[in-house]
Amino acid sequence: MTARIVTGSKQQIAVPVASLEGEVREAIVFVEETTPDSGSSSGQSIEEMFKEMEPYVVNVGQVDYSRDSIYDASTA
Repeated sequence: MTARIVTGSKQQIAVPVASLEGEVREAIVFVEETTPDSGSSSGQSIEEMFKEMEPYVVNVGQVDYSRDSIYDASTA
């Protein structure tokens, strides 16, 4: 299973999702809700949402994910 991040408008996101090979079983969608009278954003901001998820994030420190580092046998 592979994860893909698709960004853009609803239409821009729908096209690549619809054309993906295989079965799409899950999607995470961020919807910015607005109040009808004020037009301002209600609820949590994206930053607040990620801050709330912070306790569940795995932090592995400084890791070099470059191709050279991954295939370097001396660091294994």
